[in-house]
Amino acid sequence: MKDLDYNKIRVATISGRYITYDHINEFLSSLPDIFVIKIEGESVRKESIKSITFGDGPKKILMWSQMHGNESTTTKAVVDLLSYFNQDSTDVLKLVEKCTVKIIPILNPDGARDYTRVNANKIDLNRDAQNLSQPESRILKKVYENFQPHFCFNLHDQRTIFNVGETNKPATVSFLAPAFDQERNNSPSRKMSMKLIAAMNSKLQKEIPGQIGRYDDGFNENCVGDAFQMKNTPTVLFEAGHYENDYERDITRKFIYKAILKGIKTIVDDSLDEFTIDQYVSIPENGKQFVDIVVENTDYESNYLTKSKISPIQFKEVLIFGKVEFKPELHIFEKKPSEFFGHKTLNCNDANDMLWLKENELLSLLS
Repeated sequence: MKDLDYNKIRVATISGRYITYDHINEFLSSLPDIFVIKIEGESVRKESIKSITFGDGPKKILMWSQMHGNESTTTKAVVDLLSYFNQDSTDVLKLVEKCTVKIIPILNPDGARDYTRVNANKIDLNRDAQNLSQPESRILKKVYENFQPHFCFNLHDQRTIFNVGETNKPATVSFLAPAFDQERNNSPSRKMSMKLIAAMNSKLQKEIPGQIGRYDDGFNENCVGDAFQMKNTPTVLFEAGHYENDYERDITRKFIYKAILKGIKTIVDDSLDEFTIDQYVSIPENGKQFVDIVVENTDYESNYLTKSKISPIQFKEVLIFGKVEFKPELHIFEKKPSEFFGHKTLNCNDANDMLWLKENELLSLLS
């Protein structure tokens, strides 16, 4: 199957980091009746949580986004996926005949409105898989049990700190086949997850070579992906990360969309066995060696502009009047790596860099 032109698929009216149901409802309501939209329940603050189901094929795929309210890139990607499935195309028709896809575009609408990771009760829904203490967690469990998917796609964003392996390439997309036990053994469902990730990696390596990482696979039964893997449902964690100068993540969304579509096609074509567990394992693990800005100042002892030769700065995302702004802060590493990289590097001995630092009021952070 030949990919359709993404520029014709992309829903340009939905962009930026701040995404709530207010931003996507108009698009959802414009979809034809073949897309079945259902209110699955309500959040803590009584906002509707919706699902969209399309296709009538035997292979069932469940995906959900914005379980963490401030992780919206994958929501934009699934909106683009819905746009793809709304195209008049022979390839689309073939897929629709072979699979049924159910999407919860925003599982945590209260967190989305507040631009926070947690829900309105300050609970991380991705640590609530066993307790099911929150209405949003119970809704996902209900949908999972009623739909009985053959595959689950757990869609998230990751911070800009992640690099691929020990390289200076950002982890623009990361994947994980979640563990199902403390020893991180390979069950049949986890092996299927690994092969599916290998398929998606093969696609993305052609688009962003060297910018795909493997997320940490420490086991936690309270995480939804691990919990579903424990139920023998192949589950894949998607993490949307940083692409050069793309803080709004309107470029990264394209790679998530393409990965999801490749995953669906691999499932419906029964081509999982064309890929191997070794191919999954060969994806480098994520490092934590990036900061947003590195300021270099070799003459710091004499010019007093900074307190050290190299200063790391990280942006804090702050919601202000419905827009996410990026506020610079001096970064303190949890565990300082032997080497770290900057998405932007500035030198105090460069006049243009100094002008940028002054105009953006960063020198006061460093002196």
